[in-house]
Amino acid sequence: MSPIQCKMARTAVGWGVRDLARAAEVAADTVSRFERGETLRERTIGALRRAFEAAGIEFIPNGVILHATSRE
Repeated sequence: MSPIQCKMARTAVGWGVRDLARAAEVAADTVSRFERGETLRERTIGALRRAFEAAGIEFIPNGVILHATSRE
């Protein structure tokens, strides 16, 4: 997952930085740093990715796809 894919995925699910941080259990500053292009640990990027995947995001080369999920 690239920083631009992170921004695209957040937009697709309608999340702000704090929403993603909460879902991934990381600090909001961590999300902002990643989206600015700073290097993060692989496990941190994995946590961001898993949060998006749980929300219905699929990562494809150079983009993202939002799949319908059952949300309450």
